[in-house]
Amino acid sequence: MADCDQFDKEDAQNAQPTGAKIWLSLWKSGRSVEAHAVSSIASLGISLTDFAVLEVLLHKGALPVNTIGKKVLLTSGSITTAIDRLVQKGLVERLDSVSDRRVRMVSLTKEGARQIKIAFAEHQKHLELAVSPLTKDEQRQLVELLKKLGQGADLLLSKP
Repeated sequence: MADCDQFDKEDAQNAQPTGAKIWLSLWKSGRSVEAHAVSSIASLGISLTDFAVLEVLLHKGALPVNTIGKKVLLTSGSITTAIDRLVQKGLVERLDSVSDRRVRMVSLTKEGARQIKIAFAEHQKHLELAVSPLTKDEQRQLVELLKKLGQGADLLLSKP
């Protein structure tokens, strides 16, 4: 008589994935990679919020406070507190916008740029380790498929 547990495992491996199975796989793998990323940032001696703000400024340049908040998913009050903390540490500075006097821009200081470049390079090494079970070709394929999935899901959300 066949072992039922073995049959269930084989059946699950050969079954066509469902939307629920794909979502569950994305959720579980996303949480695992996220835990790796959070641990990596913590090992750098910087808070997740400060790292996120500094990383956005490193890659996008000077930005208005509210734009940074949207990019790092912080409320208006939380992003103001985060920017104040980074200003006190000498890592960012607030500047007047040249095109709109009502807008305050946030920019990395020289020290802030130096620190986030070092921290981001180290974090990038940790992330490379997290995705190392996949070959470089599989990593490229995964990125393409995830973009396609996300764009398709976004289109469905925008339909009435």
